[in-house]
Amino acid sequence: MKKVLVLGGGLVGSVIARDLSTAGEFNVTVADLHPGESLRQLASGHEGIDLVEADCSKSQCIQELASEHDLVVGAMPGRFGFQTLRAVIESGRNFCDISFMPEDAWELDGLARERGVTCVVDMGVAPGMSNLLAGTAAVRLDPCRAIDIYVGGIPAEPLEPFKYKAAFSPADVIEEYTRPTRLVEDGAIVIKPALSEPELMGFPGVGTLEAFNTDGLRSLVDRLDVPFMREKTMRYPGHRDMMLQMREAGFFDLETIQVNGVEVCPRDVAASLLFPHWTYEEGEADLTVMRVTAAGMFEGKPTRLTWDLHDQADPVSGCSSMSRTTAFPCTIMARMIASGEIDEPGVHVPEDFADKEGVLESLLRGLEERGVRYTERIEALESSD
Repeated sequence: MKKVLVLGGGLVGSVIARDLSTAGEFNVTVADLHPGESLRQLASGHEGIDLVEADCSKSQCIQELASEHDLVVGAMPGRFGFQTLRAVIESGRNFCDISFMPEDAWELDGLARERGVTCVVDMGVAPGMSNLLAGTAAVRLDPCRAIDIYVGGIPAEPLEPFKYKAAFSPADVIEEYTRPTRLVEDGAIVIKPALSEPELMGFPGVGTLEAFNTDGLRSLVDRLDVPFMREKTMRYPGHRDMMLQMREAGFFDLETIQVNGVEVCPRDVAASLLFPHWTYEEGEADLTVMRVTAAGMFEGKPTRLTWDLHDQADPVSGCSSMSRTTAFPCTIMARMIASGEIDEPGVHVPEDFADKEGVLESLLRGLEERGVRYTERIEALESSD
């Protein structure tokens, strides 16, 4: 039986561990510096899951743990993503990762090829499934002229004042609101501020959401030859304005300041203060809403492809929607790596497999088996659309 190491046992990492252990395919070890009570209960209540307390921010620690396992799955905060990727590659182990790392993972492609290991990064929901669906659109449409990605992880009930709860690290949420946004307009990369260009959109069963620019295209900017591409994050109306005001006032700055003789980082303070307000209470449900649209030519006719995801928290397992929709693409891809279905050495992103037969189908089928359903529409367009 293969041994899998999961780095990070938080909201998503714990779901990854649970899913990988269910079919009896793997012995799963979860490494976390401060395992919470829920993670301890998971390890004690599920045969095939072991728990080790370890500082996964240390590369040496990762290499030592990875060397004892056949496959590594990463669920670390984005700020540790790049160094984690390097450490796993240097250990000579295959890797599947969901971290929202700010660095370019492709810089380690040569090292991965040299070590003969297969690494798939950004394998969550967005980035992740959004990339694979965008890549699929670019393959199916000839040419593909535009891709728009809209995604939001939101509470089922928007409560004042923030109308938002975070199903993952508040620090990574703040990063979304501050990192400059890369879009593609008329074939050129354009930089715009995060939170810019808000627009209102309606979704059945959800209502009106507000979409704004965030840096979610990531590798799509370089991988796809599509002249117009953008990704927008969605929240309930009002949240974006509040975050913009906090950002402009300096609450999300990284440069330290002196407060009554004490040096503090405004973003660390903001994250610490926001976390209690953004933490889901027991029984609170969340939603994940995503829409990927692409316009171009299909069989010589103007066509629009659309994929929609509307997912809710699972009341039976207690898993949040965001943790499920993020974890399951990663676990399905991890299984494909473990089985050898995905075995190309190097650092890969999901869209790299858009033209590989069976990958999208395997992911969509596996997601549906877990209750996460994507719907696809194909529409004929007027020539002027």
